[in-house]
Amino acid sequence: MKNMMMISGLFGLVAITSAGCQKDPLKNLTPAESRIYITNHDSTADFSGFATFSIADSAGIIEDNHGSGKELSSYDAAVIAAVTKSMQDRGFQLVDRGDNPDIGITVSRIYNNYTGVVSYPDYWGGYGGFYDPFYWGYGGYDYYDPTYYGAGYYDVYQVTQGALEVDILNLKDAKETNTIKPLWSGMARGTGVFNEANVTNQVNAFFDQSPYMKSAL
Repeated sequence: MKNMMMISGLFGLVAITSAGCQKDPLKNLTPAESRIYITNHDSTADFSGFATFSIADSAGIIEDNHGSGKELSSYDAAVIAAVTKSMQDRGFQLVDRGDNPDIGITVSRIYNNYTGVVSYPDYWGGYGGFYDPFYWGYGGYDYYDPTYYGAGYYDVYQVTQGALEVDILNLKDAKETNTIKPLWSGMARGTGVFNEANVTNQVNAFFDQSPYMKSAL
């Protein structure tokens, strides 16, 4: 896979202000400005060839790199609804997961409660069954470990921090390849990331960064 990553939010501001003389420029950021949105996708994938999707009915909870179950809070329901609408706006048709959807979508809340270095690629791989092939009707299939995040993308955590992650999986080709491959992922983190009032803006940011994600079928 080819690497392609889009990041909006704090990083660009840091690059601009690092050469200036103003002290503590980050203290002047609003909560909205402090949030970071990262999207990544398999640049070899042609989204126009996918027509239908199904989305998980609850959110996976990942704490300290381990799955701790699934939940459906009002926040989770809002994320699921916003992602569903955005997919439909892009021409994809929502179907039940038992109707052989082309695309499967999962939503996860990620929490880290320690100081250390975390590699985002480590989140792939089905912690706690959140990418469980049985959920999508492909029991016994392997998961493909994507390379498009690339090596060396790390974050240093010094406080408890959370992130919202949405993943789009290729179910259309799963039977042929015997593997469920990820097509796209979006991650949001920063102040207020789990505030229900921010859900629409966060999901819109993901899709605004992903104009290639449209169905032509």
